[in-house]
Amino acid sequence: MSVLEDVTTPQVIIDRDVLDRNITRMAASVAGKGLRLRPHAKTHKVLQIADRQLAAGAVGLTVATIGEAEVFADHGVEDLFIAYPLWITRPQAERLRRLSARARVSVGVDSVEGATTMGAALNGAAGQIAVLVEIDSGHHRSGASPDLAVEVARAADRAGLRVGGVFTFPGHSYAPGMPQQAVEQEQAALAEATELLTAAGYDASRRSGGSTPTATLTGPSVATEVRPGVYVFGDAQQLELERCGWDDIALSVAATVISRHDTGRGSPRRVVLDSGSKVLGSDRPAWATGHGRVIDHPEARITALSEHHATVVWPEESPLPVLGERLRVIPNHVCITMNLVDEVAVVSGGQIVDRWAVAARGKNY
Repeated sequence: MSVLEDVTTPQVIIDRDVLDRNITRMAASVAGKGLRLRPHAKTHKVLQIADRQLAAGAVGLTVATIGEAEVFADHGVEDLFIAYPLWITRPQAERLRRLSARARVSVGVDSVEGATTMGAALNGAAGQIAVLVEIDSGHHRSGASPDLAVEVARAADRAGLRVGGVFTFPGHSYAPGMPQQAVEQEQAALAEATELLTAAGYDASRRSGGSTPTATLTGPSVATEVRPGVYVFGDAQQLELERCGWDDIALSVAATVISRHDTGRGSPRRVVLDSGSKVLGSDRPAWATGHGRVIDHPEARITALSEHHATVVWPEESPLPVLGERLRVIPNHVCITMNLVDEVAVVSGGQIVDRWAVAARGKNY
């Protein structure tokens, strides 16, 4: 009996064997370049996966929020980087104080105002927190221009914070043909900021970059660590960017065919699955060919999502799935999927062997 028959759909399934292979391979690739690996745990939010990453050689974890950091610190993770330009209020400052008492904590900052506000809120505890100056390397989201790195560092220094380095996110690597260009821009931005910070007397020995599309392309010439996240699972975006293969997909969503339309008044051949946006997420880049992909049916395309429906247009040359048939869907963006479910089914050798809680789910603050 297929493992798909043993679950109630929609159900997130993680293939532990593929997961472990992905973790081992990335760890070896990064170590082989003399870089440190600090994987982004916002992708999975699962304690058991964090344990596997740390056991494979990760120096710590990256997270996006104080809440995520708290979950992993409570689990015993000792080195956490909140890679986000936090705007600190007094309640957040108190949480950071408590967090820094049980883990090494570093946070992002990208403005004079942000650094000043953070230092004032932390008050006497400011020296316990290391800050990394965030640099824009071409993604044009958060991050200061490299030539402003010293200005931000000086503000952090005046506020009592410890400047520990510089970081960037080459998020523009998430587009066809862009990973190599994004790597080059990332390295140039880090190099410029590092030179300026060092000349001004600031510690720039930690230079953090990397994303899943760029992590295996990043060299050690400037960066000292990389922060990929999606690599543990792979997803439809990574497939279409050719940064992973079908055999590298560790996470899929088991779904059931609940509606079937083989012919009819000019409409396409299609099936409808019970895996809508409330489990797949609604993220679809302009360049993506659909809202996800279907394992074992590479030509099928998910053309529309509703909250509980996924419409899949089926190729003419392939038999249309029957009602009740189980399929496995690859989400476009696995980070969103993992923040939509409380637990996942874990498969090894074709059998369900465990269930893991998504411990940091919803810790968005």
